[in-house]
Amino acid sequence: MVTTETFKRGITKGIGTTWELVKVVVPVYIFVTFLSHTPLFDWLAGVCQPFMHYLGLPGEASLAIIMGYFLNIYAAIGVMVSLSLTHKQITILAVMLLICHSIFVETAICKRTGVNGTPIVIIRLVLSILSAVVLNFAL
Repeated sequence: MVTTETFKRGITKGIGTTWELVKVVVPVYIFVTFLSHTPLFDWLAGVCQPFMHYLGLPGEASLAIIMGYFLNIYAAIGVMVSLSLTHKQITILAVMLLICHSIFVETAICKRTGVNGTPIVIIRLVLSILSAVVLNFAL
């Protein structure tokens, strides 16, 4: 049975979580939207396009990967919503980011627990890229 106190606590935590997400996603969305109107965005997309082709993604998706790998998954979501991606591309990008997100933070956590972070980073990066290649051909 849900009590009033449980309901209030759930609403409070839900609003707090939403606020934390908004603080990341909205500024990234605005930044990427602004960046998309500059030559830098097109240049970055063009440089990354040959590699991204093997992953089944447009060059612009490289910014979402960079944000997700190095900042956090919410920053990547902010980038993703500003791009025109197909369902297939969203699926590939989501799987990549789920495997390999927040590299710096999670490597620091690994080291704090006594685990060597280098093999973990390499495994996550390789699996992320391999999963994208496989999904590109499978979907």
